[in-house]
Amino acid sequence: QTQLVESGGGSVQAGGSLTLSCAVSDHTSSVYCMAWFRQAPGKEREGVAAIETAGRITYADSVKGRFTISRDNAKNTVYLQMNSLKPEDTAMYYCAAEHVHAVPTGWALRRSTYDYWGQGTQVTVSS
Repeated sequence: QTQLVESGGGSVQAGGSLTLSCAVSDHTSSVYCMAWFRQAPGKEREGVAAIETAGRITYADSVKGRFTISRDNAKNTVYLQMNSLKPEDTAMYYCAAEHVHAVPTGWALRRSTYDYWGQGTQVTVSS
């Protein structure tokens, strides 16, 4: 069974930084496409960043140049470094995973691509 546990959320002022972590526990496989999604109150969950097993990285336009996704395969952990945070980045952030090496082009930030989800960690950015 694949379990994802996020950590690192919190409150920060605009312009600040946070780093989210997602630890994956699975005794059967270490092959994952990993992604971060976020959901603000009253809005749909949206893809923020994704990293495939071969290293291809995809970012949402709203976070390009500010957020960086990375992974440590030895630790089965994926990270999201968030810089220059804006109040509109306020949301619950979710880690997601799927047992594939890669996904079709354009699918990396689709919610339906992923079967495994963490419980979420709150990020609040004040102006």
